Amino acid sequence: MIVDRIILLSYNNTKSIEGWKIKMGKQRHCPTGILGFPVAPLKENGELDLKGLEANIEFLLENGLQSVFVACGAGELHALNKDEYKSMVETAIKQVDGRVPVYTGVGGNIQHALEQAEISTDLGADGYLILPPYLIDPSQDGLFNYLKAIIESTDLNAIVYQRDNCILTKETLLALCELPQLVGFKDGIGNMEFNTEAVQLIGDRLEWINGMPLAEVTMATYYNLGYRTYSSAISNYIPHISAKYFEALKQGDLKTVHDLHTDVILPIHSIRKRKKGYAVSLIKAGMNIVGLPVGTTVRPPIAPVEQAHYDELKEILTAANEKYPSEKAAQVEVS
Repeated sequence: MIVDRIILLSYNNTKSIEGWKIKMGKQRHCPTGILGFPVAPLKENGELDLKGLEANIEFLLENGLQSVFVACGAGELHALNKDEYKSMVETAIKQVDGRVPVYTGVGGNIQHALEQAEISTDLGADGYLILPPYLIDPSQDGLFNYLKAIIESTDLNAIVYQRDNCILTKETLLALCELPQLVGFKDGIGNMEFNTEAVQLIGDRLEWINGMPLAEVTMATYYNLGYRTYSSAISNYIPHISAKYFEALKQGDLKTVHDLHTDVILPIHSIRKRKKGYAVSLIKAGMNIVGLPVGTTVRPPIAPVEQAHYDELKEILTAANEKYPSEKAAQVEVS
């Protein structure tokens, strides 16, 4: 595939831009729609529970999600050792069994990221999501070198995740577009000026992914900018709600979008904002409430959901499932 784009970034101090074409060696695709991000289920003693991961993944697939991103942010990548990482990736690939693409998380320490990318390749993943580098607040050329090294280390598809200390300029993103392995850009910052400029400048060279916390809150805005894909935390426990929301958004059904925001999405978002780390632990709480066998144990420094917040989430989910019941007969019931 050849992408005709009259932009060339010469990555130097002047950052001059001229005409260029990217020649891709093979046709590549990025997962689209609602992306599934399973958690890292843990037993009460902190041991990884691979049976729980299998159940998490199967629940996502049964409810129509078209991709699985394992050992990423929701999967507590920061807290996994090498053997656990490998086990999670192996389990995901085996459980999915070719039904949908499987992407992994890589990032942090550059050597760890390269090792994770190699493991992902060896085990047969379709690609990986690159999370921010560890600790350092890098310059743009430093970020470019970090991302480039990971992207070029394998032939797998790569998605860059903009968040925390990995914030790109449009010039840096343009330079990365010279790498054929790069298929997507996931934004977790919410700078709409940047997103507007980047989408207009780069167009369909990349798949644009909304990676904001509880992305259903902001997806309407992102959709108008050209973002057609997002990662959904609530799909781990109420996937029919996220599917109903996204379909209403695409169809211009503003009443349903409003009702779902008011009844479900914004109340859950309100709880999520009450404590740092709830972006992960609240997912496990929701899954536990609907009966999925993943437990609520998380690894420090993430803190578990407080009981009052757990009870509040349970009330929201009970009401949501009553007002917006799943059409799937096998939908897990809130208990």
